[in-house]
Amino acid sequence: MGKSQTNRPPAPESDTGTPAGASAPDRLTEAIELLFFAYRDFISDPDEILIEYGFGRAHHRVVHFVGRNPGITVAELLNILRITKQSLARVLKQLIERGFIEQETGKQDRRQRMLFLTATGRELAQRLEAPQRTRVAAALEKAGPGASVAWRNVLLALVSEENRPEVETLIARTPAG
Repeated sequence: MGKSQTNRPPAPESDTGTPAGASAPDRLTEAIELLFFAYRDFISDPDEILIEYGFGRAHHRVVHFVGRNPGITVAELLNILRITKQSLARVLKQLIERGFIEQETGKQDRRQRMLFLTATGRELAQRLEAPQRTRVAAALEKAGPGASVAWRNVLLALVSEENRPEVETLIARTPAG
């Protein structure tokens, strides 16, 4: 990446929110890079926890979405994650064999496999989420009033328009106790 720019003070902003002397493409490139760096650091704490279990980010996503949607079917999980059946099968097999997830056959459609976190799975989900919750809460606090609404609006706007209704429904759910 070349020389470090971590100690560079933020560029002063004009009334339009564009750093003084920066063109729109520069502002957009900076926003893109900030998203990369923010994601890198946002996922770093859970990555360290996952290493303890020999798991990766796919395991994290599966644990997260099964925890948020108890009884989710494999087909629904595939739709959320947008990964291949083979990739999900490998990750699910590991999580089931190691006691983090259990599956039940659907009551109305016996071909369905409904997924639930076990007590061990819920503990892992909480361990993975705790540092992320802390990081996001601190960032929103530091960003000041209105940051939470702006954050939500920007991230939701990054989701493709055809997927927004589904995403809004998914993020509004609260897990069943």
